[in-house]
Amino acid sequence: MGISKAAFLFLFLLSSVKGDILDDYSRTDGVWILTRKKQFYETNDEKECADKCEAERNFTCRAFLFTRKKLQCLTLAENAKMTVTFASTDTVLYEKIIYLMQCKRGIGIDYRGTEAKTQRGIPCQKWAEKIPHKPNYTPEKHPNAGLEENYCRNPDADENGPWCYTTDPAMRFDYCAIPECEDQVMHTGEGPQGECMQCNGEDYRGEASKTESGLECQHWDVQEPHMHGFILKHYPEKDLKMNYCRNPDGELRPWCFTTNPNKRWEYCNIPRCATHPPVSGLDSQCLSGRGEDYRGRIAITESGNACQHWNMQFPHKHGWVPDRYPCKGLEENYCRNPDGEKKPWCYTTNSNIRWEYCTIPPCDRTEEGIADVPVQAPLTEECYRGKGQSYRGTASVTLSGKKCQAWSSMFPHRHIKTPEKFPDADLRENYCRNPDGDSSPWCFTTDPNTVWEYCNLKRCDDHAQEPAPNASPGMMEQNTGWTTPTTSGNSWL
Repeated sequence: MGISKAAFLFLFLLSSVKGDILDDYSRTDGVWILTRKKQFYETNDEKECADKCEAERNFTCRAFLFTRKKLQCLTLAENAKMTVTFASTDTVLYEKIIYLMQCKRGIGIDYRGTEAKTQRGIPCQKWAEKIPHKPNYTPEKHPNAGLEENYCRNPDADENGPWCYTTDPAMRFDYCAIPECEDQVMHTGEGPQGECMQCNGEDYRGEASKTESGLECQHWDVQEPHMHGFILKHYPEKDLKMNYCRNPDGELRPWCFTTNPNKRWEYCNIPRCATHPPVSGLDSQCLSGRGEDYRGRIAITESGNACQHWNMQFPHKHGWVPDRYPCKGLEENYCRNPDGEKKPWCYTTNSNIRWEYCTIPPCDRTEEGIADVPVQAPLTEECYRGKGQSYRGTASVTLSGKKCQAWSSMFPHRHIKTPEKFPDADLRENYCRNPDGDSSPWCFTTDPNTVWEYCNLKRCDDHAQEPAPNASPGMMEQNTGWTTPTTSGNSWL
């Protein structure tokens, strides 16, 4: 039986003080779970969805899913420990912490774990059944006692802790061996005392190696049980050592792939530092490197569209909210690079164009006093010749406007078109390429529902974009075992 981490107990106890309903939940971004029992609701935000979960009467609500774009709420009878998970870009999964804990506090009246055998190893009888024992405690008589399935519970506040009726006709009931949560406080596995993170923990270099639910982290240089593209040689500045929690991709906080085959990744519970990070210097007024430190005031995209304010959700809803990313400089509607793109960008005020890059003057050509003037430089038109196998430009958007997945990454789509296997194809970053002799440059997309698409590029000798051929780069991989099924966003609901 797994033992979850002490942080769950801490968060659960703290929730009554903080007073936010979401404090009773563990949050995971970009995850969808397959469940049989669910209810759909229209809500304005996650808190309203949590209220629906608390008020659910059709089943015991253990978790809920919230989709940002559709403002759709799904209350769920199962959590990620009980069923299969999928990647889903626009979805946030909230799981009730009490149902993730596999330990008991005190005599375990509020224990809601899934242990279903006694301390002697005898399987428990279902609370709703009357064979082999007719129960005094049933779900109907005690609806708030969590008498689900045949899980160990303590509906009568027995001082010996959770128990169950047994499936042995000769033994009516027996106690369950549920560990005390207090025992875990001494063994958090979070490394040396005093470790902390600033901002979103992208500079965190501590030795925490367990997730917030107590799962052991997978080593970064290992591809089992989860294959991925976060390899030290591709991210040398991200300190991907051992199996320590890190934040190489600008997530909300440090995370890691887990050693559990059923849980691809999870956040780590790293405390925030009391001190604040240093303020950016004057060189942040111009473009240096990818412009992740740029803090200038340009607010126009390279095609001339005005930028949408970061704290607004119109015309485009998004997750780059200043309150959630306090150190990304998401002020006003200024161009920024919060996610490690090739240069600063912004969402636009044009409802037909979600986002675009900005033109920021490079530091080696910026004169004092002009760095903050909104400028618009002409965008060089990129094109390819023949089939585009020699194309070495930096386009990274498909015909339908989807962002390209990095060639070295295995998320959200696994593949064999890697820089190592195609060293002459210049598979850098997430730039459009044609490593396999297809009809034109293409890329895998960051949309979990679309494996690949041709890129939005023109032939150098043609001013009109030709229709994309029907041949599929994925066709060449059908016999390799590296297939990723495409699924409709609601196909499993």
